[in-house]
Amino acid sequence: MIKRLIPHAALLPLAAIVFIAYVGSLAWTVRVSVSNSRSVPTDSFVGMAQYLKLFDNDRWLLSLQNSATYTVLFIALAMLIGFLLAVMIDQKIRAEAVFRTVFLYPYAMSFVATGLVWQWILTPGLGIEQLMHHWGYSEFEFDWLINQDKVIYAIVIAGVWQMAGLVMALVLAALRGIDEEIWKAARLDGIPAWRVYWSIIVPMLAPTLATIFILLSTAALKLFDAVVAMTQGGPGTASEVPAKFIMDHLFGRANIALASAGAVVLLLAVIAIAAPYAYLQHQRKRAVCPTH
Repeated sequence: MIKRLIPHAALLPLAAIVFIAYVGSLAWTVRVSVSNSRSVPTDSFVGMAQYLKLFDNDRWLLSLQNSATYTVLFIALAMLIGFLLAVMIDQKIRAEAVFRTVFLYPYAMSFVATGLVWQWILTPGLGIEQLMHHWGYSEFEFDWLINQDKVIYAIVIAGVWQMAGLVMALVLAALRGIDEEIWKAARLDGIPAWRVYWSIIVPMLAPTLATIFILLSTAALKLFDAVVAMTQGGPGTASEVPAKFIMDHLFGRANIALASAGAVVLLLAVIAIAAPYAYLQHQRKRAVCPTH
C-alpha cells in the first residue's frame, strides 16, 4: 500500500504548484473582474459592470471582429497549406528531410521574430514592393500593412507562414501511419488520387485534424506578439486584437478590472472550443474501453 502511494506523494509538490499557479490565478482574475479595481486590486464588488462596460467599448468590439476574421482565415489557410505540403512530401520526393526542415523552421521562430520579418517584407518601399520595383514594375504597390481595411490580412499571412509547417508535420506523421494496402486497392480500382484523399484519407485523419484545429484555434485567440511586432495595433486601432486590448488596459491604462474581464471572456472562448473536443475524446475512449 505504501509503495503505491509513494509515486503519488512525489507528484504532490507539482500538483500544488499547478493548483496555486493556474487555478489560483484564474480565481483571482475572476474576482478582480467583478470589482472596481484600477491600478491595484480592491475588495469592491460591482457584479457584471465591468463586462457590460467591456462590451460597450468600441475598441473591444473591433478587437473581437479582427480576432474572428483572423481566426477563420488563419485556421483555414494554415490547415489547407499544411495539408498540401504534407501530401507533397508524402510522395517520397527527393531531399525530403530538407523540405521538412525548411517548412517546419518558421514554427521554431518566436512570433515576435516572425512579426518583425514580415513587417520588413510588407512595409511599403521595402520587401515585396521594392523587389517588384527592381524587376521593372514601378507602379506596383503593396500597402496592406498601412491600410486599415487590409492590415489584418497582412497579419494572417505572417501567422499562416509560421504555423503551416506544424500542420504539415502533424499531417505527414498521420499519413505515414495509413496502410499502404489502401492505396494499392485504390490504384487497382482506378480511383483518382483526389477522391481517395477526400473520401478515405481525410476521414481517417479526423482525430489528427481535430487536434490541429484546437491548436490553431488557441493560437489564434491568444494572438498578441505578431500584432505588436508588426503594427502595434495600428494603423490607429485597425489591427487591435483581444490580447492586446487586455495588455494595454492592464499595464498602460491602469484598469486591471476591465483587463481581467477581457481575460475571462477570452478564457471562455478557449473553453468553448476545447470542451467539445475533450468531450468527444472522452466518449471515444469509453466506446473503445467500456467500463463494466
